[in-house]
Amino acid sequence: MNSTLQPTYYLDWGHPGIGKALKDITGDCRNQAEALKKIFLFVRDQIPYNMYAVSGNPVYYKASKILEMGNGYCLQKAILFTALGRAAGIPSRLVLVAIRNHLTPPDVVEILGGNVFFPHAYSQFYIEGRWVNVAATYDRPLCERIGAAVPEFDGHRDTLLPATDLAGRKFIEYIDYYGVFDDVPWQLIVEKLPEYYSSGLDEWFTDEPAYIRYKRSGSGIG
Repeated sequence: MNSTLQPTYYLDWGHPGIGKALKDITGDCRNQAEALKKIFLFVRDQIPYNMYAVSGNPVYYKASKILEMGNGYCLQKAILFTALGRAAGIPSRLVLVAIRNHLTPPDVVEILGGNVFFPHAYSQFYIEGRWVNVAATYDRPLCERIGAAVPEFDGHRDTLLPATDLAGRKFIEYIDYYGVFDDVPWQLIVEKLPEYYSSGLDEWFTDEPAYIRYKRSGSGIG
């Protein structure tokens, strides 16, 4: 259990920025469940989902860097969520999976070559004597925009991405499970990426997140 509380290169919860954020988020909480619920809401909505935050540079997967950026895609949001959980004294770890998003917009399908997303991750927290699975992936405005239920977490029960949207259409399907990790399994991610994306990796997983490059070029994306 001790390994799920320690700071790591990626889950660098000892960083001053993480500590300040935790204090701001959970300052008036009375117990761990209440604190975890507030952390969930912070990561869900104050760190908006941004698929263009993807990068091939490990620096952009440090919790403190993700907090500084103020946005991220699923893996990055799970990293920050997990690090904040550890900072709050809650044993926390990552679950690495691949998902299929059946409602992926056509332009994103064209970019990715399909509707499968890897790496995808969510967090596990040991609370009230058991491990709870929680995904803070999609923010409220995004869910409302695409017609999906806004994920809610009560501090006690599993909260993962929904299988259908509000209209009953197929939405998220968990297709591959790689296990539970005390830190980001970077090498495994790098090794598995070509199995999901046959082309475009050199352009997509570059040293700097795409949205930063696009802003610099004035494209307006991100």
